[in-house]
Amino acid sequence: MASHSTPARTRRRTRSLAVAGLAVAAALALSACSSGGDAASDGASDGDAASFGEISVQYSWIKNEEFAGEFYAYENGYYDEAGFSNVVGVAGPDTGVAKLLSGSVQVALSDAASVGAAVAEQDAPLKIIGATFQKNPFTILSLADGADIKTPQDLIGKRIGVQDSNASVFAALLAANDIDPSSLEIVPVDFDPTPLINGEVDGFMAYLTNEAITVEMSGFDVTNLAYAENGLPYVAETYTVTDQFLAENPELVKAFLIAEIKGWTDTFTKPIDDTVSLVTKHYNDSAAAGDLTFGELDPAKVAAGISAQALLISTEETESDGLFTISDDLKKQTLASLKASGWDLTADELFDTTIIDEIYDEFPELKAYLP
Repeated sequence: MASHSTPARTRRRTRSLAVAGLAVAAALALSACSSGGDAASDGASDGDAASFGEISVQYSWIKNEEFAGEFYAYENGYYDEAGFSNVVGVAGPDTGVAKLLSGSVQVALSDAASVGAAVAEQDAPLKIIGATFQKNPFTILSLADGADIKTPQDLIGKRIGVQDSNASVFAALLAANDIDPSSLEIVPVDFDPTPLINGEVDGFMAYLTNEAITVEMSGFDVTNLAYAENGLPYVAETYTVTDQFLAENPELVKAFLIAEIKGWTDTFTKPIDDTVSLVTKHYNDSAAAGDLTFGELDPAKVAAGISAQALLISTEETESDGLFTISDDLKKQTLASLKASGWDLTADELFDTTIIDEIYDEFPELKAYLP
């Protein structure tokens, strides 16, 4: 296959901002993939199966309800129908940026800040081709009877627990709100919110659909400083690939996204108890494989997470346009968020949604994901 290169871009930086938590590889090494048919047709009908072999997908987080759609794609054979001999889901946490650039994974579920930082700072040849979360799920979690962090300015003078893989996203929040990082203490933490409960930190970087629920279900009144409402309303759980992989494998990408649409549709149409059971199975399998986990899953918490993330996934726009689509308005909001954080990009530099749009043009029936 011929190599596809991206010309160097000249970008105006709005301010100097260090990008933490990103290790961008210098060279791009991609494995060749076969493409033996029309993936879109094979993924949506009963035609002759394509043959795309094996691909690897980097998950942004541990294998919990955040990837329920992927689990349904396995369970109900959607990846098989699409023509994949195997889809390897790699447990996180990981932004996926470095692994995409090294070629060790072909698709990453990431976020606009991590991808945008890599594109702006390192000229990384990456594109967001769709987004599961239409709304940014990040939050600074605090205890209502503790620091009670309600506004960005309340961060000043506080101890904020931030995970290494989320450092660039937290830096974006500070930059978007003109807060000097030296005006607060950033405390390295992992993803267990115990340091917040124990008073070791005043605020804790979390997901609205995960740790925020965990702490609240532990009996604490919580306050959420939601990123989406404080300068960063960008897309997350983004399907991200390299420019080269997209250029060389459009039918593979198309087939993969169709399988994903079917899987995530099941999360809206299947009984929630079925989804909880499926998530628990994959979580336990991941734990047995030695991946990072956090004890046994609480079914009630998993169910709450599924309901909470549905509100981030399903919007009026996705009801009209289909899952994973990114409207022009949402692209503008995302780019404005990144610009406020110091990364000045154009839509064409960050997004390529031609394939997801093509899928719905060809198979409009896939838009109907709600029961």
